[in-house]
Amino acid sequence: MTLIATSRERGIATLTLDSPANRNALSARLVAELRDSLTACAADDTVRAVVLAHTGSTFCAGADLKAPPDPEAFVGLMRDIVALPKPVVARVDGHVRAGGLGLLAACDIAVAGEASSFALTESRLGLAPAVISLTLLPRVDRTAAGRYYLTGERFDAAEAARIGLVTVAAEDVEKGLAPVLDGLRRASPQGLAASKELVTATVLRSFDQYAEDLIARSAELFASEEAREGMTAFLERRDPVWVR
Repeated sequence: MTLIATSRERGIATLTLDSPANRNALSARLVAELRDSLTACAADDTVRAVVLAHTGSTFCAGADLKAPPDPEAFVGLMRDIVALPKPVVARVDGHVRAGGLGLLAACDIAVAGEASSFALTESRLGLAPAVISLTLLPRVDRTAAGRYYLTGERFDAAEAARIGLVTVAAEDVEKGLAPVLDGLRRASPQGLAASKELVTATVLRSFDQYAEDLIARSAELFASEEAREGMTAFLERRDPVWVR
């Protein structure tokens, strides 16, 4: 059974994260299937834009700690979204945690509903938002990043819009999404591709310059004793030993 459900409507391909058993966490399988789906959308001339959606109450819970993807594959997924010659729009009406924020930030436009909440929880696990900084830091207000990277606090859709993480915070996510999709349908394929290339050029250069070092830093943190304690405590639903 596929973890990515696909549908089409008037030039818009919707790719829905459909792994409710682990709250759409970034498993090796989900990352691979999503990359394949994006490749298919890139090659399909009938697809004008892509919507990245989710089933259930969680857009993405971050890395699947039981079946994590290879870090290079996850970085490749984020780069695939940024480099796709078609706009990718995130439709969020649920929780987004840790690596899920990197996936969200890779999208060109993000519309978040009232049920959305966000948190960078890595520091609480003995980790850091290393590779996802490639997409997060170009979008998010630096003062806000300094707070939420360090504290792991939750924040809502309105705050996500204020700091630049999402484009639109909407009471009704479908109503918020409608004018965005209408605008994309009115744009020419060439116009969309050329315009997106201008917006993403700096981010892609950042991938080329920093991805390798950030992958190594992430691997080092994951292998550390503190991270093992943090992830074990998370899975056992208890506080890690450093909590005071």
